[in-house]
Amino acid sequence: MTDLDTTHQRAQVPDLVKIVGFLVCVELASGILQGYYTPIWKDVADHLDIRDADVNWFEAAQLIVAALVVPFLARLGDLVGHKRVLLLSTAVTALGSWILAFAPSFTTFLIGFAVQGAYVVWLPMEIAIIHRRTADSGRQSQLTRRAAGILVGALELAVIIGALTSGALVESTSMTNLLMLPAIAVTVCLVLIWVGIEDTPGVSEGGIDATGLALVTAALGLVMAGLIAIRLQGPGSLLAWGLIVLGIAAMVPFVRYEARHHDPIVDVRLFAQPGQWPVQLTAFLFGMSVLGAQIPLSTYARTDPDVAGYGLGADAGFVSTLIGVYVISLAVGAFTLPLTSRLLGARKALLGSCVLVAAGYALWLPFHDSTAQALLNMAIAGIGSGALVAALPAAAAAAAPPERTGFATGMTNATKTVGGAIASSVFAIALASTGSLEDPTEGHAPLSGYMTVWAVCAIAALAAAAALVMMPKDAAE
Repeated sequence: MTDLDTTHQRAQVPDLVKIVGFLVCVELASGILQGYYTPIWKDVADHLDIRDADVNWFEAAQLIVAALVVPFLARLGDLVGHKRVLLLSTAVTALGSWILAFAPSFTTFLIGFAVQGAYVVWLPMEIAIIHRRTADSGRQSQLTRRAAGILVGALELAVIIGALTSGALVESTSMTNLLMLPAIAVTVCLVLIWVGIEDTPGVSEGGIDATGLALVTAALGLVMAGLIAIRLQGPGSLLAWGLIVLGIAAMVPFVRYEARHHDPIVDVRLFAQPGQWPVQLTAFLFGMSVLGAQIPLSTYARTDPDVAGYGLGADAGFVSTLIGVYVISLAVGAFTLPLTSRLLGARKALLGSCVLVAAGYALWLPFHDSTAQALLNMAIAGIGSGALVAALPAAAAAAAPPERTGFATGMTNATKTVGGAIASSVFAIALASTGSLEDPTEGHAPLSGYMTVWAVCAIAALAAAAALVMMPKDAAE
C-alpha cells in the first residue's frame, strides 16, 4: 500500500464517523418506536375502546407488512441508492406514526401501525450505506461490523428510553400528545438523513420484479391466513391446513420463477450460495425468539403462581425491569461484537451468539420459578441476540457482490420478520389451549404451552448454529 492510499483511507475516517453519527440518530428513533408502545398498550386499548386482546392485531399487521416490503425496498436501494430508500422508508414511517397520533378507531390505528412497519428496512439500508462508503478503506468488513455494533447498541438503549418515557408520561398527558412524540422523533430523523447522508446512485441495473413480489406475497399470505385460521377455528380446521399447504406449495413456482428472472425480487441464486444461505436461515430461526417469544415471556411473568400453579406473579414494574435487563444485554452483545469478532473471527462469533441464545431459552425449561432465574435466563439470551442483530446484516453484506449488498442486508430483516410472524402465530396456538394468552386473570395457558415456546426458541437457535457450521470460514470476514 502506498503512502497516498494510506492518506486517502485516513481521510475517509472523519467522514465515516459523521455518517455513523447521523445514522445513530436514526436508530435512536427506531429504538423509541420499538420500546415506546409496549408499556402503554392497555391505555391505547382504552383510548380506542377495544379489548386488550385486539392489540395483538396491530403487531401481526406490522410484522406481515414489514416482511413483504423489505425485499421490495432492499431491491429498490440497490437500484436507486440506499439513501433514497432510507429517506422514503422514513417518510412512510413518519406518516404511519402521525396516523397513530390522531387515529379515531381500531381500523385507522391498525393501518397506521402497519404503515409504520416500513422502519424495519432502516438498519439494513444503513449497513449498506456504510458497507459501500468503506469500499476503498481496505477494512470494509471490519469497519462495517464495528459500525453495525454501534448502531444496534444505540437502538437497544433507545428502546429503554422509549419505554421509560411513555410509562412516565401516560398519566400526565392526553393519548394524542403521548403518541405525537414518536412521530416527532421520526420526522426529525427525516431531516437529518436529508442533510447528513451523502446521496450516491444505485449500483445495480434492471427493475422491480412485480411478478415475484406478487408470488411471495401470495405464499406468505396463505401461510399466515392458515395460522390465523388455526388460532380462530382450532388445529382440527381443514380450511386452515389447506391454506398452509397452498402457501407452502406456492413457494415452488415462486422459486422457479425467481431462478429464471434476470432481476428477481428475491435472488434465490444468491440465497443458494454457501456464504449466504446459512446467514439468511439463521436470521429466520433467530426471528422466532427475538420477535415471537416476547409476549409469552411477558404474560408468564405476570401470571400469579398461587392461581395458576406457575408464573412469577410480577407486577408491571418488574416486567419493565425484565425488559430493561434484556435490552441492556442486547446492547452489551452489540457493543462487544467487534471484540468477539476480532478474537474469534466473524463466523465463530456468529456461532457463539446462537449458542448463547439457545442456552438462555433452554435454561427456562428447568429454571422458571423465581425472578432471579428469569433475569439470568434473559440476560444470557439477550447478549447472544444483540450480537446477532448487529452481525447478521454485516455477514450478509460481506458474502454478497457489491451490487446486491442492499438486497442481502435487507433480506436478513425480512427473513427474521417472517420467522417472528410465523412463530408468533404458532406460540399463540400453543398457549391458547386453555384460557387467554393476553389476560392471565381471565384464564391461563397450560405450563406445557410455555415449555413449548422455550423449547422451540432453544432448538431454533441450535439449528441456526448448525447451519453456520456449514458456512465457509472466510465468508463473513
